[in-house]
Amino acid sequence: MKRHLISAGDLAKDDALLILDTAEEMARVSERSIKKLPTLRGRTVVNLFFEDSTRTRISFEAAAKRLSADVINFSAKGSSVSKGESLKDTALTLEAMGADAVVIRHSASGAPHRLANWVRGSVLNAGDGTHEHPTQALLDAFSMRRRLGNLDGRNVTIVGDVLHSRVARSNVLLLHTLGAQVTLVAPPTLLPVSVGTWPCEVSYDLDAVLPKSDVVMMLRVQKERMNAAYFPSEREYSRRYGLDRDRFAKMPDDAIVMHPGPMNRGMEIAAEVADSARSTIVEQVANGVTIRMAVLYLLLGGETA
Repeated sequence: MKRHLISAGDLAKDDALLILDTAEEMARVSERSIKKLPTLRGRTVVNLFFEDSTRTRISFEAAAKRLSADVINFSAKGSSVSKGESLKDTALTLEAMGADAVVIRHSASGAPHRLANWVRGSVLNAGDGTHEHPTQALLDAFSMRRRLGNLDGRNVTIVGDVLHSRVARSNVLLLHTLGAQVTLVAPPTLLPVSVGTWPCEVSYDLDAVLPKSDVVMMLRVQKERMNAAYFPSEREYSRRYGLDRDRFAKMPDDAIVMHPGPMNRGMEIAAEVADSARSTIVEQVANGVTIRMAVLYLLLGGETA
């Protein structure tokens, strides 16, 4: 593996499978009464979050602590960043503290890539703007593999606000690497201009795609990133692109439903679908800790290829 995890596209198939296999080992640790390993004792992991996050930050923190690393949580609010300190100055401060790994979430696409030029430790991208979120894609693939087995040849449909979704881009890249066929379904206004260069299919008809989908991943409509009207109304969006009970019934009997969270229940996904036995939404949260343990272990303490 490389020293950093900035893009899902950086992972070769062997790297991705190594992370997923290592996560299976970590899952066994998480099932024990004592969930700690001494692997990263003496190492320091810094969570550098310039954007609000609950699941991702806590997940990385739990993962590092279960591996016995020292964890420093750095929030941009109330820090020198709010006084105008640049990302580079912050990076140099972390370097002086001896950070072995920096987990960064930033509103600017490309911030983790810049950070990797300024620190000697490993940089893990926990979400940068509308660009990527590689560990989310890894935990999604891990969740799929646990439910469905091998991902090679599986049909994965990703539905909704692709334009503002770093999760969608990372999933397309990683799932393509793992041999899955990905179809994006969204209104034309919610697809990026560059989508034609992505290794996936595009459809505007959710009902036509559902019957042949092994996985349906619903994306949150990110209203906070929207500065224009991307669709006529929430009701109209839900009618055309929401996963309700009737659409759920069109899916194959063994197909699963996913969502990276947080959900807009009743808009992109009906509550009864989100809470069904074929939904992996709660599992995805638990698997987030497991995958991030695997990534930290391989970057900082394990045998690297």
